[in-house]
Amino acid sequence: MPNTADTGSDAPIDVTPLLDDPYPAYAALREAGPVHRITAADGNPAWLVTRYDDVRSGLADPRLSLDKRHAAPGGYQGFSLPPALDANLGNMDPPDHTRIRRLVAKAFTPRRVEALRAPTRKTADALLDAMAERGRADLIADYAGPLPIAVICDLLGIPHRDRRDFLAWSDALITPDPSRPELMKEAIGAMQEFYTGLIAAKRAEPGDDLLSDLIAVRDDQAADGAGEGSERLSEDELTSLAFLLLFAGYENTVHLIGNAVLTLLDHPDQFRQLQRDPAELPAAVEEFLRYDGPGPLSIRRFPTEDLEIGGVRIAAGETVLLAIASANRDPERFPDPATFDRGRDRSGHLGLGHGIHYCLGAPLARMETVIALEALLDRFPGLRLDVPRGDVRHRRALRARGLISLPVAF
Repeated sequence: MPNTADTGSDAPIDVTPLLDDPYPAYAALREAGPVHRITAADGNPAWLVTRYDDVRSGLADPRLSLDKRHAAPGGYQGFSLPPALDANLGNMDPPDHTRIRRLVAKAFTPRRVEALRAPTRKTADALLDAMAERGRADLIADYAGPLPIAVICDLLGIPHRDRRDFLAWSDALITPDPSRPELMKEAIGAMQEFYTGLIAAKRAEPGDDLLSDLIAVRDDQAADGAGEGSERLSEDELTSLAFLLLFAGYENTVHLIGNAVLTLLDHPDQFRQLQRDPAELPAAVEEFLRYDGPGPLSIRRFPTEDLEIGGVRIAAGETVLLAIASANRDPERFPDPATFDRGRDRSGHLGLGHGIHYCLGAPLARMETVIALEALLDRFPGLRLDVPRGDVRHRRALRARGLISLPVAF
């Protein structure tokens, strides 16, 4: 990393090391100071917060708004989405955030998640059956990707024929090609058209799924004449909610499963122990989330007033990025943080967030990852990398920590 002794100044640091080898780069930043000026993915400035206490406090600080209306001109704002996709929980503060999250919680119940357990294992076994015939596979394309997309699509009631298109659109958003910016715009447009059509189809023929339930909530409120300031869900909010649930439900889980498998391949003793005792997998997933989680950064935030973080003064409206990946490797909170240790005290890890924006789908992501690993370890006890370790590549993205591919043999 470059010299960052001028932390808090207007000179942005180079974020390339965070893309190429993030954990040593975050360690250098933590050592140099708690807050750093960077240039974000869209070329605009942002503040990067790196130490555990500051990140955890920031995640729960109501002065750090997710609402883009609090952003100063020229700051980093993340995805540029049309209104029909932008009115989602990732862009909201209370009271709107509270209202919509409460409505989702009524439909996204523990009972519904638990009902997905058996279908998830059935899908995992079917994917592994297909892999077994070949003796080798790309674990991302053949397993870690298809499994969560099948689960979240089943939850929302999305037809099988649409799932391949969704994967392509998601990849265009997760890792955009800077040489072809039109691909992201095309993916966003296609997603908006898809969700609008899907909601219309569900209205005509409701099913036993989460999206049909949310449509019913929206339409019942409209029929009752619920007005502004009520619990009413707008049409844009409904469409945006469907987009967020599908996109986040896929993105986070595919990366979590892929990173977890690579971690186990890097730690064969842990691999064997979990094979012998799969009941330990739920606890292991918490360490996977801390050690190499899918979300390196929180959603961008905007101070509603001038404030200080780590002794650095940040003006209202500037962009703040809370480095979850750095916080989860902070030795002040997790001793020997670069070691994968299932026996450590990992309570308080931030792998799924903290505060009112804690991941709504956390129970689903945990359940899917446990089942994915349990089925894989049971089926392929001799699982091994099919390429040199140095050839395994992660996506070059600040906002997502996931593998491009994971070639394995068994």
